[in-house]
Amino acid sequence: MTYQLLKDIINYVETFDQDFKGEKNVNNFSHWLHKKLPGRLQDKDLEINWEGKSEGRSAESVINTSLVHLFRYAKVYSKLAIADSPFASIDEVVFLLNLLHKGSMSKQQLIDLNIHEKSTGIQIINRLISRGFVREDVSETDKRSRSLTITDMGKDSLDSNMEKIRRASKIVAGNLNSNEKLQLVYLLQKLENFHENKFKEGRPESFIL
Repeated sequence: MTYQLLKDIINYVETFDQDFKGEKNVNNFSHWLHKKLPGRLQDKDLEINWEGKSEGRSAESVINTSLVHLFRYAKVYSKLAIADSPFASIDEVVFLLNLLHKGSMSKQQLIDLNIHEKSTGIQIINRLISRGFVREDVSETDKRSRSLTITDMGKDSLDSNMEKIRRASKIVAGNLNSNEKLQLVYLLQKLENFHENKFKEGRPESFIL
């Protein structure tokens, strides 16, 4: 390492310490530095080819197709991960994880959190209740209000199957290195936030028709 490189890094760290208001760690520093460095790749510098590009196929079309394909691959891995478990679908696992980490919530809140149609979400919830993985409580102050809570049985079922589920999640990330995973997380969160806000604004069909 040259002394000049070391001095440049120290200078960037000092500027980061002064400018950045969040937690000072390596991940935040790397993101800050990526935005700060001059000469970052611009759109015109990217030479990425895909099938049909020369015939006019758009990047948006490729993104849409890739997301659909990746969803299908992930679904296959998820089915394999829960093959010998008490869960009928990976959605049941996701619902339980939501209740475990976010706490009790209403049926509609849980359904909305997972972007399901109401009828499908109710079926998933009813299966979890019937197996004793989720408990439905009636509010003491408002008898019309009910909340869902994960039970000890639900927690135990998650714990005993999480290793295979984690392996399925890991293989979905494929051959991406650590930095590429962080970049992808950033882009996916940005894209998901966009669509979440659009759905809150109105009916999704209004953006297509």
